[in-house]
Amino acid sequence: MTPAVRHATPLTLVSGGRAADREAAIAHALLAQHSTAVILEGFADGNSILANLAEQDSPVPAFPLQLLRIAPGCLCCSGNLVLRVTLNRLLRHPPAHLFISLADATHIEQLRTWLTASPYDVLLALQPDLLLP
Repeated sequence: MTPAVRHATPLTLVSGGRAADREAAIAHALLAQHSTAVILEGFADGNSILANLAEQDSPVPAFPLQLLRIAPGCLCCSGNLVLRVTLNRLLRHPPAHLFISLADATHIEQLRTWLTASPYDVLLALQPDLLLP
């Protein structure tokens, strides 16, 4: 029996603007024919477009939206361990596409560096960032 070939999960980092703006940009970029996961830094503001999409019954069963939140804090520094644990759990059953929304893009290059290091270098395929004004 031949083992299944694992393809790297496309990952898009989203930064800039307000939390609602980042969520709207991700919602706009979602691919309706694929399962998607979104990791959001920070708390919901009560008007989360992504939470509304995740709660809806999808007309396409193969299009689940996993929405995960990590408490505010730099995902490169103070939130690094929590992000790693969240990613490791998520990548056991990888989505077709992953978005990570950052409240502050100050350390985005450091984050990109460790996301392209082992073991994530073979598990993730970083896509161009989605930068909001």
